[in-house]
Amino acid sequence: MKSVSNPGQWRSGAPRPVKRPKIFYAEATLKNVGPVTFRSEHARDYACLMDVDPHVIEWRAAPRVSRHDGFTEHTIDFQAVFDNGTYLIDVGYEEPMPPSWVVPAIESMGYRYRPIAMVEVEGCFRLRNAKDLLRYGAYRPPLGDRIRILAAMEEMGSLTVAECMAAVSEGRPMPTVAALVLQGYLELDLDSGMIRPDTQIRRIGG
Repeated sequence: MKSVSNPGQWRSGAPRPVKRPKIFYAEATLKNVGPVTFRSEHARDYACLMDVDPHVIEWRAAPRVSRHDGFTEHTIDFQAVFDNGTYLIDVGYEEPMPPSWVVPAIESMGYRYRPIAMVEVEGCFRLRNAKDLLRYGAYRPPLGDRIRILAAMEEMGSLTVAECMAAVSEGRPMPTVAALVLQGYLELDLDSGMIRPDTQIRRIGG
C-alpha cells in the first residue's frame, strides 16, 4: 500500500473539521455578574482592569445590540456599571470602529458607548499587577490574619508588602495580602511599578 506523504492533508471532498471561535477564560473575577467568557484576550485583559478599578461597581456580558431593522447585530464585550453610569464597552487592540448605527442604538437602550484600545495599556504596570493579584482572587484570608494586619495598619499608618506577609500566621502570606487588596481592605500603587517587597500598602479609609 502506498503511504501518504502528508497524513494531515485532507482529500478533496472529505469533510473538514469545523473551526470554532476561540473562547478565553479568567482564573478569577471579582465584580462579574453571570457566566464569564471572553471573545478575545484583549477583552479578558480589560476585565482584569475593571476588577481593580474602584470606579467599577459590577460588569457582565453585554446584551446584543440590534439595528432597528431587527436583522443586523453588533457584538459588544461588556455591560459595566461605573459610579457615573452604565456603559456598553467594546474592546479591541486598536480603538473599535463600529457601524454608524451602533452608538445611537446603544443610547436608545439607555446606555453609553465606550470603545477601548488595549494598545494604549499594553505592558503597563497596572495590567501586569492586576493579573498577579487576581491569581488569588478566590482566596479567603483567615479572619485572624485580616484583623492582625488591619490592627497593625491602624497603629503604623502603612506597611510594606513584606511586613504584611510577615504578619500572616494562619493562612498563606501572599494570597492573604493580595486578597485583602482585592476585597477592598487595603490599597497600593498599581501604576508606578511592579509590586515589590518594599511596596507600601495602606488601609482603605484608615
